[in-house]
Amino acid sequence: MAILTGSCRFGLWYVHVAWQGDLVYRVRFAPTGVPGPVPEVILRYCAGQPADPTSLRSIATEGDSTFARIYRAVCAVPYGETVTYGDIARVVGTAPRAVGSAMARNPTPLVVPCHRVVAKTGLGGFSPDLSIKEALLEMERRVSGRSTPQRRGVNR
Repeated sequence: MAILTGSCRFGLWYVHVAWQGDLVYRVRFAPTGVPGPVPEVILRYCAGQPADPTSLRSIATEGDSTFARIYRAVCAVPYGETVTYGDIARVVGTAPRAVGSAMARNPTPLVVPCHRVVAKTGLGGFSPDLSIKEALLEMERRVSGRSTPQRRGVNR
């Protein structure tokens, strides 16, 4: 089976996805689209419908590296909720800066929902544009029926 690539819209951005079955190899945000299919759950999610792309698998969560453990912990953050870099660091047994580095290098945002990880005193970062993180959190808040994103600790 070949790796498929395609894109869909999320607001002003296109979400490019490289995937095969339920395994996602790459997700990135870009100003232009590419033709091709996208997993149905990502299409629904980007359209603001109840759907959580963490039901897909990410190549980033495979193995036992520190980053893979961080990505698995981030996948456990429920839709519509946020945690801090420090919360994830405590679960994994590493430093908040390591969590930030992992989030900056996340090859599969949405599947590994790095937008749900925020700084202790603000949103933190998001590539290629912080407005995407804000829009993702707002969309999840709206779809989940919460007035504000719920911040919680993580247990694993």
